[in-house]
Amino acid sequence: MQLPPILQGESLTRLVQGAAAGAIATLVLGFYWGGWTLGSTAEARIKTAEQATVVRVLAPICADKFQHAAEAPANLKALKAADSWKRDDMIVKAGWATFPGSEPDRQVAAACAGLLDQVK
Repeated sequence: MQLPPILQGESLTRLVQGAAAGAIATLVLGFYWGGWTLGSTAEARIKTAEQATVVRVLAPICADKFQHAAEAPANLKALKAADSWKRDDMIVKAGWATFPGSEPDRQVAAACAGLLDQVK
């Protein structure tokens, strides 16, 4: 059985080269401009979005717990007097960033400190 001329000699080489170049171009365009992602990248983005949602929901609750504490005005004064990088430690140690069934969250504490910094 005779192969068609396109699958013989130099034509076959050019056909394979064109298919390889087309596959590479499709991958490059798909990942850079087409919005394709790897599964690991998608999972990392999901975890980041989940953490941001948790912080967005729990930070106002933390600030509310802080403001309804027994010595809120004195605590707020001490918090504002502290260095900015120590504020989340103060909130974590006092327990305002700890919620039932979870460990203290530093990102929640930092967001809580940001909310409390806006309080007059």
